[in-house]
Amino acid sequence: MNFDPSAIPQFIEKLPKTETHLHIEGALPWHLLELKNPQKFSKKPEFRKDDFRYSSFEQFESILIDHALAFFDSPESYYTAAKAIFDIHLQQNVKYVEISFHAGMMEFLNIPGEEILSAIRAAIPRGLEVRVFLGISRNAYTGYLGPKLEEAIKDWDELSGIDLHGLETLPMENWTESFWVRASEYGKSVKAHAGEFGPAENVRHAIEKLNVRRIQHGIRAIEDKEVLKLAQDKGVIFDICPISNFKLKVVNNWNQHPLPAFMDRNLLCTISTDDPLSFNNSLSQEYEVCHKRLGLNSLQLAKLAWNGFEVADLNPKVRMDWQKQIKILESEWL
Repeated sequence: MNFDPSAIPQFIEKLPKTETHLHIEGALPWHLLELKNPQKFSKKPEFRKDDFRYSSFEQFESILIDHALAFFDSPESYYTAAKAIFDIHLQQNVKYVEISFHAGMMEFLNIPGEEILSAIRAAIPRGLEVRVFLGISRNAYTGYLGPKLEEAIKDWDELSGIDLHGLETLPMENWTESFWVRASEYGKSVKAHAGEFGPAENVRHAIEKLNVRRIQHGIRAIEDKEVLKLAQDKGVIFDICPISNFKLKVVNNWNQHPLPAFMDRNLLCTISTDDPLSFNNSLSQEYEVCHKRLGLNSLQLAKLAWNGFEVADLNPKVRMDWQKQIKILESEWL
């Protein structure tokens, strides 16, 4: 039967989904800030309005950090935030989540990282699979944090992996490559933010030198055909966040977003929200934007959902069961 385009929101709602690119500090639900300080946070800020776009990554990062530090002050605060975030996922039919917390918070708040990790994991509800990553900035290997990062990849059994964060304008420091190798040797999954504000060459470096197969964003890989071929040959997954890319002016306008071109090249892509605190977005809205702004059809939306389970750290039978449901949904709706 012919698919009714007006049914796209219902189709998205019924799709089993994953979220594979999410920062807990940047996913803090606004209502928790309102509860903590009603006087300060009762009014909707400019940066959460639909038409707001950030002037720079530095502006975005400054606003995010200011608001995160107004809430996160203990492991219990991480538990409260995680519980609310995961409840939002369940409401959107999300079945699997990869979420990171910022390594720098161990120093900012003087909280042991394992306590943050345990607090997040304690909030995982029934019906949702969650993997927790440690987000590590490009300049994070300091005298204070360096030993803690080494301990994390070696001894934190409940930590699923690591993710390279931060300004791409910062140089890649010498410790990074060997650290990513050690993390892999200890059985951790490795990711890297690359090709968001930085050039396609950063994507190449992450693939060849950090040996990652999970690129967060990777938007500017579109500028280099050889990097795109490398990503395809290596089976790299791009965990893309379209609303983030637009609001941060990674793309100047919607018709410049490379997601459709990536999919035309059969590159594996997933869809996530990145920092809902900063962008006032939901995962369902990301899928809707892919349809309305990027022109993806329902089969392509289903493919994005399928890819999320394809890359998820799940029991193979569980993965197949969710992917089977996606195929059943396609047959019922299309």
